[in-house]
Amino acid sequence: MKTSLFVPLFAAAYVSAHGFLNQITINGKAFTGNVPSGKTNPSVIRQITTQDPIKGATNVAVTCGTGSTAGSLIADANPGDKVSFDWRTASLGTWPHNTGPMLTYMANCGQTTCDKFDISTAKWFKIDQVGRKSGSSDWAQVDLFNGQTVSVNLPKTLAPGNYLLRHEIIALHLATSKGGAEFYEGCSQLRVGGNQSGAPASSELVSLPGAYSDNDPGIFDPSVFDPSAKYVFPGPSVASFVTGTPTSGSGSSSGSGSGSGTPTSSTPAKPSSTKASSCKLKKRAASAAPDAEAIVRPRHVSRVMRRLAFENSMH
Repeated sequence: MKTSLFVPLFAAAYVSAHGFLNQITINGKAFTGNVPSGKTNPSVIRQITTQDPIKGATNVAVTCGTGSTAGSLIADANPGDKVSFDWRTASLGTWPHNTGPMLTYMANCGQTTCDKFDISTAKWFKIDQVGRKSGSSDWAQVDLFNGQTVSVNLPKTLAPGNYLLRHEIIALHLATSKGGAEFYEGCSQLRVGGNQSGAPASSELVSLPGAYSDNDPGIFDPSVFDPSAKYVFPGPSVASFVTGTPTSGSGSSSGSGSGSGTPTSSTPAKPSSTKASSCKLKKRAASAAPDAEAIVRPRHVSRVMRRLAFENSMH
């Protein structure tokens, strides 16, 4: 009887509490957003009209949140700056979900500052994605659930300009049914300085909505509660100028679902170089073995021949 009561109450808890991007901190400087449909104060975070989840991967609200309107401020940032995200419920309680990935995108607003930019025309590139924590069955999203913040670093080689920074949470606790995934978006307005030149390839740019489908394995995921199952991130791969690897075009990138570095960092691992070195050592060992045998065997044969010659001389 207790079990039958637990499931509906558990589900009700999920339904009754959702949230929004309450604050971002850039290199130690905090910028607070506005409560959905609440009083509008100057902010770099675009205000949304509801804390409720966005349903449907093609919903226009997946751009920057339901009914999002531009903030009146622009935050200054530099390549490599650490950006922390604090997600809360509308009552400023802790984030209520703990299952699903977090993804971070940017879009260049061109010559205009992003408070005047038409977000429906934005072309987005991914700078980070994180699923489960390394070596753990917990998703990195659990840090928000525990009242902490999560962080990413702006690309170290990012070219200067006006950018939207989009942090996304995809809650998957209901994603075992198609259409069950919940999308939460938070967009902030930045002006990036410096003198770098890093930029995405045109093949790495996507529209949002447009980059996702309700059929994507990272959105409709019957195995979401199986920690041994490989998670496939929706959308494009992290831009090649961020990872330092050649571009492979857009498309879902697969993996264990865990970033490295900070909880939402996607610095690529380097197992391939170690493997290559190991292979070289094995090849050297293999090629050295015949040479060693060639040296030993003649000495062994010569001793036998000398003994036979000695025995023959005694007869």
